[in-house]
Amino acid sequence: METAFINSPLGITKITGDESGISVISILNDETEISSEIPEILGEAVSQLYDYFDGKRQDFTFKLNPSGTDFQQKVWQELLKIPFGKTMSYLDLSKKIGDVKAIRAVASANGKNPLWIVVPYHRVIGTDGSLTGYAGGLWRKKWLIEHENPSHQQSLF
Repeated sequence: METAFINSPLGITKITGDESGISVISILNDETEISSEIPEILGEAVSQLYDYFDGKRQDFTFKLNPSGTDFQQKVWQELLKIPFGKTMSYLDLSKKIGDVKAIRAVASANGKNPLWIVVPYHRVIGTDGSLTGYAGGLWRKKWLIEHENPSHQQSLF
């Protein structure tokens, strides 16, 4: 497993992966030294993340390898289907996986998503349009939604 730490507009981002794919992309709340060299196996992920933050990329094409239960994997696959610049409610996401009563389990799977931004759990909001629970902090969720669709600026919070 290789790891790199890069700067982003939202803080230091940790990227971990190997030849099987990227397994973790997370945002850190504390100061960590930025990697002076990026391991080759992580180079494409780092490049694509920089492009995303620069407004030059809407999707990611590097290989993913997140670790999770079958249910979590199912939820994360549905998250990948939410279009750039769009949002979806937890209730609608529960319906997509085939169980409207699984809303809490869906929310829990979102919170355990190890691939920040790439598997876009920031695009999932409350049924009433409110920003709800986000492991990276609601201010980051708001920033990401507005970054992807500036027209959301007036409607959030």
